[in-house]
Amino acid sequence: MRIDVVTLFPEMVTQACGYGITGRARERGLWQLCVFNPRDFATDAYRTIDDRPYGGGPGMVLMAPPLARALEAARDARSAVGAARAVTWYLSPAGTPLTHAAVMNLVADPERGVTLIAGRYEGVDQRLLDREVDCEVSVGDFVVSGGELPALLLIDAIVRQLPGALNDAESARQDSFADGLLDCPHYTRPERYEEARVPAVLLSGDHAAIRRWRLKQALGRTWQRRPDMLESRRLSTEERALLEEYRHELTDN
Repeated sequence: MRIDVVTLFPEMVTQACGYGITGRARERGLWQLCVFNPRDFATDAYRTIDDRPYGGGPGMVLMAPPLARALEAARDARSAVGAARAVTWYLSPAGTPLTHAAVMNLVADPERGVTLIAGRYEGVDQRLLDREVDCEVSVGDFVVSGGELPALLLIDAIVRQLPGALNDAESARQDSFADGLLDCPHYTRPERYEEARVPAVLLSGDHAAIRRWRLKQALGRTWQRRPDMLESRRLSTEERALLEEYRHELTDN
């Protein structure tokens, strides 16, 4: 998969993508990163890429022409190597909330890939977004100084789902949201820490009981923290029973 990022801070993106899972996957050739700086496509001596907003107000707005030329350069670079035209996403707090399903839609079509626009300042000229962007996405109900960090979050979410990116593919299948639930709690050595012990079932060696406990904890955690996720999930008979069991245990404690 090829991921292009249009950003005023290309080093911020390339350096962060050199670590951990994303870095190893890139070394293995599982994905490719290309960055394009709009300043390189400005036409004046000052490499101007922003200006004051029409109508007044604080801050600056990224201008459409340099961004459009950067996107065109990204498309030309893809075409030169025979890559398919990518979808274009703009990282914005006003966008649609990013979900696991949206990430998996991108992963399902790795030949196409994605171009990400990392905004800055007060945002991007709306005319550029209307002409060039397929989707605006938000990583949360908060505002950060630029789109680079949200872009990096999305890149990491994509790459970890690519076949071969993780040493154990089962890790991705057991992530929160992968099956419509939050992940269950996890424990490791020592068995006793500050008077708290690992749940006995996890030490039992009974794989059926462990699976049941983990599913119950995932259901209960989702019910407590993200009930909206359960509203859209059709629970099986076993899941309904486990969730009811979790609720009773919570009341008893």
